[in-house]
Amino acid sequence: MTVFLVVEFVQCLANPTYIHYLAQNRYFEDEAFIGYLKYLQYWQRPEYIKFIMYPHSLFFLEQLQIENFRNAMAHPANKELAHRQQFYFWKNYRNNRLKHILPRPLPEPVGTPQAAALPPAPATSVASTVASSTAVPTSAAGPIPSPMQYAIPAGSSLEKNDPRNSGVDRRKRK
Repeated sequence: MTVFLVVEFVQCLANPTYIHYLAQNRYFEDEAFIGYLKYLQYWQRPEYIKFIMYPHSLFFLEQLQIENFRNAMAHPANKELAHRQQFYFWKNYRNNRLKHILPRPLPEPVGTPQAAALPPAPATSVASTVASSTAVPTSAAGPIPSPMQYAIPAGSSLEKNDPRNSGVDRRKRK
């Protein structure tokens, strides 16, 4: 039971408002509490880290070892700053992560003429002309991966559900 209480306390440290509460109530002036925060650093080891759901809690646990950070979190402006930065991190997390995951095209070699590198165009038929007019444009290396993989595909008959332009008059009638 105590392990669950400890992991819950460590994960509460992911909340800047809770850290501000601890600072306002002078928990950070108690040497025993500071020693307890140092003791809790064992949660950063691989055998324990798998139980942590909120990785920011480990970041804040590490920052709480610094006296200047503990003193700064007593001020509401710093609490709000930490909260905003945490929000922006999670807001942009997927896009930032995709920058490092998605394959990037290889750079073009310098000095190679483009006309000589392209193969001759194949003979086209009526069916291939219709298919190519409705196809999504691709580069010479293949289709370009989209950062929005779960978006509605181009040319889909599905409509985007936009409440602003639903065509229904939502004003109150007398």
